[in-house]
Amino acid sequence: MNLDKAKKRIAKQISKGFSGYPHITLAYFGVTADCATEVEVGFIAEAGAAPQQQRFVSEQDVREDESIQSVLIRIIDRAEAKTVSEVPGVAILDQR
Repeated sequence: MNLDKAKKRIAKQISKGFSGYPHITLAYFGVTADCATEVEVGFIAEAGAAPQQQRFVSEQDVREDESIQSVLIRIIDRAEAKTVSEVPGVAILDQR
């Protein structure tokens, strides 16, 4: 899938707000606030359920990685997510 198309589809889902479950959450992490090298996808099937999480890592910014963005779209589609939310910004990874 084209990178711009994938980013637009994700943004459109996020802009809808909370519409129920299943709920997908996207959180970005990186060494600096300008470059997110990891994305964590959280999946909650129903209210009160424990979240399932999966991380994807890239050498470059995951927000600009076409293959990772395409995978995110596939996850959202296959989960039949009614809600998609995004944690704003990029959380800084601890460099221990």
